[in-house]
Amino acid sequence: MIGAAATGFFTAFSLILAIGAQNAFILRQGILRSHIFALALFCAISDAILIAVGVVGFGAIVTFYPLLPVFMSLFGSTFLFLYGAIRLRKAWQGDYTLELAGQSMALRPALGIVFACTWLNPHVYLDTIALIGAVSTQYKGGDKIVFGIAASTASFIFFFGLGYGARILAPIMQTPFTWRVLDMIICCIMWVIAIELVQRLDG
Repeated sequence: MIGAAATGFFTAFSLILAIGAQNAFILRQGILRSHIFALALFCAISDAILIAVGVVGFGAIVTFYPLLPVFMSLFGSTFLFLYGAIRLRKAWQGDYTLELAGQSMALRPALGIVFACTWLNPHVYLDTIALIGAVSTQYKGGDKIVFGIAASTASFIFFFGLGYGARILAPIMQTPFTWRVLDMIICCIMWVIAIELVQRLDG
């Protein structure tokens, strides 16, 4: 079981570590010290649900709904492009009065954004369901359960660590220029992922 736990934990952690839509948003909110607990908890629980589905078996779902990955890609790429455009517009305008004052959006819209970054982002499904699910097939019974729990634990540790660890960057985020750079980076991340999703549909 120790081997299954280690494999589950490090597989999940290495996949989540890659910069994506979820991570970029949690990083931004972490710097603002805004709704960190709620947002990190939402991401971690969402990952745990998806990991559980992957361990149980995602292939059966796609068999019954073969167009599901296509719809997910379309909705996901649209959302990512629009959110990237919002960050680009913010960087262009350069008005970071609220950010410099340590203020952010209310919890409900923040949860709405992180919901879309999670559940409308096929990359999340690829990591949690397809890849982690595939690795889990080497285990049976109790080892498989331990694998899934360890993978979910990695998600909790990562998102809470990212959210609360982001405050380390707060001292350098004290000028409109640094916020502009961050929003430009987030915009690029969102658009790159959106383009990848569209290209995957064309393929």
